[in-house]
Amino acid sequence: MNAHPPALRHAHQTLVHGAGRLFSETLVLLAARLAIAGIFWRSGRTKVDGWFTLSDSAVALFAEEYQLPWVDPAVAASLAALAEHALPILLVLGLATRYAAIGLLAMTLVIQFLVYPDAWPTHLSWMSLMTLLVAKGAGILSFDALLSRRLFRSAQ
Repeated sequence: MNAHPPALRHAHQTLVHGAGRLFSETLVLLAARLAIAGIFWRSGRTKVDGWFTLSDSAVALFAEEYQLPWVDPAVAASLAALAEHALPILLVLGLATRYAAIGLLAMTLVIQFLVYPDAWPTHLSWMSLMTLLVAKGAGILSFDALLSRRLFRSAQ
């Protein structure tokens, strides 16, 4: 005997089917790319003056608060600012998406373990989106997909 009434089973199937159409993989991957890009782009913009002059406050932040071992604060600030600008652009374009996500994932792990270990809920949410992008790629709405179609078509 089926313990679930047909109306409940139908409602569940409707929800699952509708959610799958509404939240397609294409849109989920695009949203993940844009969300992570936005977080890191905004962080990168706090490290520069004008278009791309490293700010004194960014170097001070790395020297006084972050205190990363083995890395000069000016070098760390420069690398972080560069990564937080370049990698989000790649994510928005969907170009080298897996590599951009891996780069930001590595930064997040450094932040988590060496700078703000108590911020794990935030970092875990970021890492979830980044690992999704590493696992699935950029999706159809990306330069990665366009390049992949062209490469595989020319290989046939």
